[in-house]
Amino acid sequence: MTIDTKTLAELKEALLTEKAELESNLSRIARPTDGTYHTTFDEVGNDRDDNTTEVEEYTDNLPVEQTLEKKLHEVITALTKMENGTYGFCDNCKQEIAIERLQANPSAQTCIKC
Repeated sequence: MTIDTKTLAELKEALLTEKAELESNLSRIARPTDGTYHTTFDEVGNDRDDNTTEVEEYTDNLPVEQTLEKKLHEVITALTKMENGTYGFCDNCKQEIAIERLQANPSAQTCIKC
């Protein structure tokens, strides 16, 4: 089974949409630096309570930033694979990934078995 042109275009559009959403969400809590993101926080003041608020905000945003960045990396990898003709093949066993899996998760890098 090879992915037909129409389906491939639909998957690419889904990936580009997801990429834009991820970048938008990341920009709200982090700043890009050399291809990665670093969580930011607002400076709300200098007293102890303000500093506590800043630290809480940072610790709340850090795992979110890491999750969004990981997903963004998966999307970018999928788009790169589309460009070089290796999209739709499992990273582990090298077999084709089921089209249903790719439609459910266009950035999938492994088949259901793996």
